[in-house]
Amino acid sequence: MIWKIIIEEAGHTMLMTLISSVIAYLLGMPIGILLNVTSKKGIAPNKVVNAILGIIVNVFRSIPCLLLIIIFIPLTSFVFGKGMWSGYWYSMIVPLVAASFAFVARMVEQSLSEIDSGVVEAARSLGSNKRDIIFKVLLSEAKPSLISGLAVTVVSIIGYTSFAGYIAAGGLIVEAFNLGYYGTNKVGMWICIVCVVLIVQVIQEVGLIISKKIDKRRILQ
Repeated sequence: MIWKIIIEEAGHTMLMTLISSVIAYLLGMPIGILLNVTSKKGIAPNKVVNAILGIIVNVFRSIPCLLLIIIFIPLTSFVFGKGMWSGYWYSMIVPLVAASFAFVARMVEQSLSEIDSGVVEAARSLGSNKRDIIFKVLLSEAKPSLISGLAVTVVSIIGYTSFAGYIAAGGLIVEAFNLGYYGTNKVGMWICIVCVVLIVQVIQEVGLIISKKIDKRRILQ
Protein backbone atom coordinates (compact mmCIF):
# COMPACT_ATOMS: atom_id res chain seq x y z
CA MET A 1 0.00 0.00 0.00
CA ILE A 2 2.78 2.43 0.95
CA TRP A 3 4.59 1.82 -2.34
CA LYS A 4 1.47 2.67 -4.29
CA ILE A 5 1.16 5.96 -2.40
CA ILE A 6 4.86 6.79 -2.87
CA ILE A 7 4.74 6.09 -6.61
CA GLU A 8 1.60 8.21 -6.96
CA GLU A 9 3.10 11.12 -5.00
CA ALA A 10 6.36 10.83 -6.95
CA GLY A 11 4.31 11.20 -10.12
CA HIS A 12 2.57 14.27 -8.72
CA THR A 13 5.91 15.82 -7.78
CA MET A 14 7.34 15.22 -11.25
CA LEU A 15 4.24 16.60 -12.96
CA MET A 16 4.21 19.71 -10.79
CA THR A 17 7.91 20.24 -11.43
CA LEU A 18 7.88 19.54 -15.17
CA ILE A 19 4.86 21.67 -16.04
CA SER A 20 5.92 24.54 -13.78
CA SER A 21 9.47 24.47 -15.18
CA VAL A 22 8.25 24.65 -18.78
CA ILE A 23 5.90 27.56 -18.10
CA ALA A 24 8.48 29.34 -15.93
CA TYR A 25 10.96 29.20 -18.82
CA LEU A 26 8.39 30.32 -21.37
CA LEU A 27 7.86 33.42 -19.21
CA GLY A 28 11.29 33.88 -17.67
CA MET A 29 13.58 33.33 -20.64
CA PRO A 30 12.19 36.18 -22.80
CA ILE A 31 12.33 38.48 -19.77
CA GLY A 32 15.92 37.45 -19.06
CA ILE A 33 16.89 38.06 -22.68
CA LEU A 34 15.27 41.51 -22.61
CA LEU A 35 17.00 42.36 -19.33
CA ASN A 36 20.36 41.59 -20.91
CA VAL A 37 19.62 43.22 -24.26
CA THR A 38 18.27 46.44 -22.73
CA SER A 39 21.02 46.81 -20.11
CA LYS A 40 23.72 49.47 -20.37
CA LYS A 41 26.12 47.06 -22.05
CA GLY A 42 23.37 45.31 -24.06
CA ILE A 43 22.91 45.43 -27.80
CA ALA A 44 19.81 47.65 -27.46
CA PRO A 45 20.06 49.71 -24.23
CA ASN A 46 16.73 50.95 -22.91
CA LYS A 47 16.61 52.30 -19.35
CA VAL A 48 12.81 52.38 -19.10
CA VAL A 49 12.19 48.81 -20.28
CA ASN A 50 15.09 47.49 -18.25
CA ALA A 51 13.91 49.27 -15.09
CA ILE A 52 10.31 48.04 -15.43
CA LEU A 53 11.35 44.43 -16.03
CA GLY A 54 13.90 44.66 -13.23
CA ILE A 55 11.26 45.82 -10.75
CA ILE A 56 8.86 43.02 -11.76
CA VAL A 57 11.56 40.39 -11.38
CA ASN A 58 12.81 41.77 -8.07
CA VAL A 59 9.31 41.94 -6.60
CA PHE A 60 8.51 38.31 -7.43
CA ARG A 61 11.92 37.14 -6.21
CA SER A 62 11.32 38.93 -2.91
CA ILE A 63 8.02 37.21 -2.11
CA PRO A 64 8.33 33.75 -0.46
CA CYS A 65 6.60 30.85 -2.20
CA LEU A 66 4.22 30.34 0.72
CA LEU A 67 2.89 33.89 0.36
CA LEU A 68 2.60 33.49 -3.41
CA ILE A 69 0.32 30.52 -2.80
CA ILE A 70 -2.04 32.80 -0.89
CA ILE A 71 -1.73 35.73 -3.30
CA PHE A 72 -2.58 33.59 -6.32
CA ILE A 73 -5.59 31.82 -4.83
CA PRO A 74 -8.03 33.79 -7.08
CA LEU A 75 -6.00 33.08 -10.24
CA THR A 76 -5.59 29.41 -9.39
CA SER A 77 -9.32 29.06 -8.76
CA PHE A 78 -10.06 30.84 -12.05
CA VAL A 79 -7.62 28.74 -14.11
CA PHE A 80 -8.60 25.34 -12.73
CA GLY A 81 -12.15 26.05 -11.67
CA LYS A 82 -11.49 24.64 -8.23
CA GLY A 83 -10.70 26.07 -4.83
CA MET A 84 -7.08 26.36 -3.74
CA TRP A 85 -7.53 23.72 -1.10
CA SER A 86 -9.04 21.22 -3.52
CA GLY A 87 -6.25 18.70 -2.80
CA TYR A 88 -5.26 18.35 -6.47
CA TRP A 89 -1.55 18.47 -7.37
CA TYR A 90 -2.10 20.94 -10.20
CA SER A 91 -3.27 23.57 -7.69
CA MET A 92 0.44 24.24 -7.10
CA ILE A 93 1.33 25.04 -10.71
CA VAL A 94 0.39 28.74 -10.61
CA PRO A 95 2.30 29.58 -7.40
CA LEU A 96 5.26 27.45 -8.51
CA VAL A 97 5.48 29.36 -11.77
CA ALA A 98 5.14 32.68 -9.93
CA ALA A 99 7.92 31.65 -7.54
CA SER A 100 10.33 30.53 -10.26
CA PHE A 101 9.92 32.57 -13.45
CA ALA A 102 11.73 35.60 -11.98
CA PHE A 103 14.54 33.30 -10.84
CA VAL A 104 14.75 31.97 -14.39
CA ALA A 105 14.87 35.50 -15.79
CA ARG A 106 17.85 36.46 -13.62
CA MET A 107 19.69 33.23 -14.40
CA VAL A 108 19.20 33.76 -18.15
CA GLU A 109 20.31 37.38 -17.85
CA GLN A 110 23.43 36.33 -15.95
CA SER A 111 24.25 33.56 -18.43
CA LEU A 112 24.05 35.97 -21.37
CA SER A 113 26.11 38.62 -19.58
CA GLU A 114 28.98 36.12 -19.30
CA ILE A 115 29.42 36.10 -23.09
CA ASP A 116 32.58 37.88 -24.23
CA SER A 117 31.65 41.25 -25.69
CA GLY A 118 34.24 40.66 -28.39
CA VAL A 119 32.12 37.85 -29.82
CA VAL A 120 29.14 40.21 -30.09
CA GLU A 121 31.24 42.93 -31.70
CA ALA A 122 32.61 40.42 -34.21
CA ALA A 123 29.06 39.43 -35.16
CA ARG A 124 28.12 43.10 -35.57
CA SER A 125 31.11 43.73 -37.80
CA LEU A 126 29.94 40.89 -40.03
CA GLY A 127 26.57 42.58 -40.46
CA SER A 128 24.48 40.50 -38.06
CA ASN A 129 21.26 42.16 -36.95
CA LYS A 130 20.01 42.19 -33.36
CA ARG A 131 17.84 39.11 -33.85
CA ASP A 132 20.77 37.11 -35.21
CA ILE A 133 23.01 38.27 -32.37
CA ILE A 134 20.46 37.16 -29.78
CA PHE A 135 19.70 33.74 -31.22
CA LYS A 136 22.90 32.83 -33.06
CA VAL A 137 25.46 34.41 -30.77
CA LEU A 138 24.20 35.08 -27.23
CA LEU A 139 21.94 32.07 -26.77
CA SER A 140 24.24 29.78 -28.70
CA GLU A 141 27.34 30.74 -26.70
CA ALA A 142 25.44 30.62 -23.40
CA LYS A 143 24.07 27.08 -23.87
CA PRO A 144 26.29 25.39 -21.24
CA SER A 145 25.40 28.00 -18.63
CA LEU A 146 21.72 27.90 -19.56
CA ILE A 147 21.63 24.10 -19.19
CA SER A 148 23.28 24.33 -15.78
CA GLY A 149 20.76 27.00 -14.83
CA LEU A 150 17.91 24.79 -15.96
CA ALA A 151 19.07 22.00 -13.64
CA VAL A 152 19.32 24.44 -10.72
CA THR A 153 15.85 25.80 -11.47
CA VAL A 154 14.23 22.36 -11.62
CA VAL A 155 15.85 21.37 -8.32
CA SER A 156 14.62 24.62 -6.75
CA ILE A 157 11.07 23.97 -7.96
CA ILE A 158 11.19 20.49 -6.44
CA GLY A 159 12.06 22.21 -3.17
CA TYR A 160 9.13 24.61 -3.57
CA THR A 161 6.75 21.65 -3.84
CA SER A 162 7.25 21.17 -0.10
CA PHE A 163 4.74 24.00 0.35
CA ALA A 164 2.07 21.92 -1.40
CA GLY A 165 1.10 20.52 1.98
CA TYR A 166 -0.47 23.84 2.93
CA ILE A 167 -3.13 23.34 0.26
CA ALA A 168 -3.27 19.53 0.44
CA ALA A 169 -1.75 19.24 -3.05
CA GLY A 170 0.54 16.37 -2.09
CA GLY A 171 3.90 15.35 -3.46
CA LEU A 172 6.85 13.29 -2.21
CA ILE A 173 8.19 15.90 0.20
CA VAL A 174 4.75 16.48 1.72
CA GLU A 175 4.20 12.73 2.02
CA ALA A 176 7.55 12.33 3.78
CA PHE A 177 6.60 15.07 6.23
CA ASN A 178 3.18 13.58 6.92
CA LEU A 179 4.55 10.07 7.47
CA GLY A 180 7.26 11.35 9.79
CA TYR A 181 5.35 14.06 11.64
CA TYR A 182 2.33 11.93 12.42
CA GLY A 183 4.53 8.90 13.01
CA THR A 184 2.39 6.63 10.86
CA ASN A 185 5.28 5.07 8.91
CA LYS A 186 8.91 6.07 9.56
CA VAL A 187 10.17 3.61 6.94
CA GLY A 188 7.87 5.18 4.36
CA MET A 189 9.18 8.61 5.33
CA TRP A 190 12.77 7.56 4.64
CA ILE A 191 11.80 5.93 1.36
CA CYS A 192 10.26 9.25 0.26
CA ILE A 193 13.39 11.13 1.33
CA VAL A 194 15.66 8.76 -0.58
CA CYS A 195 13.44 9.11 -3.67
CA VAL A 196 13.65 12.92 -3.51
CA VAL A 197 17.43 12.80 -3.10
CA LEU A 198 17.79 10.42 -6.05
CA ILE A 199 15.60 12.58 -8.28
CA VAL A 200 17.61 15.70 -7.40
CA GLN A 201 20.93 13.91 -7.96
CA VAL A 202 19.85 12.59 -11.36
CA ILE A 203 18.71 16.05 -12.49
CA GLN A 204 21.95 17.67 -11.34
CA GLU A 205 24.17 15.03 -12.93
CA VAL A 206 22.30 15.03 -16.23
CA GLY A 207 22.47 18.83 -16.34
CA LEU A 208 26.22 18.75 -15.62
CA ILE A 209 26.92 16.09 -18.25
CA ILE A 210 24.96 17.90 -20.97
CA SER A 211 26.53 21.23 -20.05
CA LYS A 212 30.04 19.80 -20.33
CA LYS A 213 29.33 18.08 -23.64
CA ILE A 214 28.12 21.26 -25.35
CA ASP A 215 30.72 23.56 -23.81
CA LYS A 216 32.82 24.64 -26.80
CA ARG A 217 35.43 26.27 -24.55
CA ARG A 218 36.07 22.96 -22.80
CA ILE A 219 36.31 21.12 -26.12
CA LEU A 220 38.85 23.61 -27.44
CA GLN A 221 40.99 23.18 -24.33
